[in-house]
Amino acid sequence: MDYNKELFYKDFVRRESEFIRAPYDPEVEFYNSIKSGDVNYVRQLLEKEKFIDKKGLGTLSKNYLQNMKYHFAITAAQIARLCINGGMDIGTSYGLSDYYIQKADEAKSLEEISELHPKMCEDYTKRMKNIKKQTVCSKPVSAAMDYIYDNLHKRIFINDLADYLKINPSYLSRIFKKETGETVTDYIKRQKLETAKNMLLYSALRPAEIAQILAFPSQSYFNDVFKKYTGLTPSEFRRPSDRKRLHLLSER
Repeated sequence: MDYNKELFYKDFVRRESEFIRAPYDPEVEFYNSIKSGDVNYVRQLLEKEKFIDKKGLGTLSKNYLQNMKYHFAITAAQIARLCINGGMDIGTSYGLSDYYIQKADEAKSLEEISELHPKMCEDYTKRMKNIKKQTVCSKPVSAAMDYIYDNLHKRIFINDLADYLKINPSYLSRIFKKETGETVTDYIKRQKLETAKNMLLYSALRPAEIAQILAFPSQSYFNDVFKKYTGLTPSEFRRPSDRKRLHLLSER
């Protein structure tokens, strides 16, 4: 496999949209970017296409404005459920969707709907970003989490991370565990495995390629830790007919 791991990783998480992309469902990409709290990338996606110009929307009403209101409500409900799965309080998430659906229902023009859609998406995304960091109190830990996310294509060691942050490794280890409840090593492993799960579900990359892109020492090690983490091998997790995988997806 002759490719640059960093380019493949950054392509997958959409940090740099100019790279050649693995097959990926745009709708899945959009909703997962909201769930992950990736504000910058959600803005990029919203700028590419207005809600009222989306292709492939079904006809739920012969009145075009009413049709877009229906689709807005469907989108709001999908985002609300996804954000609940991502950790947002049920009351908050459904309260937001109710608010924006009511605003959409009051809209008198397509332009009002078009302007309301990005506001709703950014509102949810910013809240999800805050939820992801709600247990983080210090700048070093927040910066460490950002660095880890941006560099999952590398093998990240505590000394290198501490050197990047210009703080003592022991101090970083101590405050990271205190503020997140996880060791730095466990957090890195969990982030890699969560990313691997998304790659298996939403890309055509083979398990061996994913193991290399995410800098696991070997494919066999990747298989072992993935099975320990999910209860399934990477191949089983990807297989649509696997009942366990369907159960796991329903829990997401």
